[in-house]
Amino acid sequence: MLDHGGRDPVAAPLALGITALILFVISNVFPLLEFGLSGQHDTAYLLAGIRQLYAQPAPLLASVVLFTTVLAPLLHIALLIYIYLPLQFGRRPPAFVAALRLVQRILPWSMLEIFLLGVLVAAVKLAEQATIVAGPAAWSLGVLVIVLAAAATQVHPQRLWDRVG
Repeated sequence: MLDHGGRDPVAAPLALGITALILFVISNVFPLLEFGLSGQHDTAYLLAGIRQLYAQPAPLLASVVLFTTVLAPLLHIALLIYIYLPLQFGRRPPAFVAALRLVQRILPWSMLEIFLLGVLVAAVKLAEQATIVAGPAAWSLGVLVIVLAAAATQVHPQRLWDRVG
């Protein structure tokens, strides 16, 4: 099947984009993991981990982690909303072509699922030595990965061109 045009090509991607934005904020504001070791408790936040990488002499690694786990997903979400919100109201967004191209180029750089897999592996390895509890940000990131994957499947450039053309 090359195309099926039964559904509104704007409502689902816009709803997924707004959902992704809410989940993204939650994942960056709330704790990612909570650790307990020998009676001491600590929480880990996504952005705090990136700051720690910068504080250590690992600025290149910190920059890559920042780009692939924060900036690229945020740009992807912002572009989804930027493209689909005006279309929902019957308007063509300014710089539509550039935004649509940028969405396609940024997708491979958004690597939240790789980051989440790394966190899961680290948590399993540390579970023998410490008590580790997934925080709200971990759950939010898990759902965000699914929502962004669903949103990526909803972007149909030909349907968008039909809508704005």
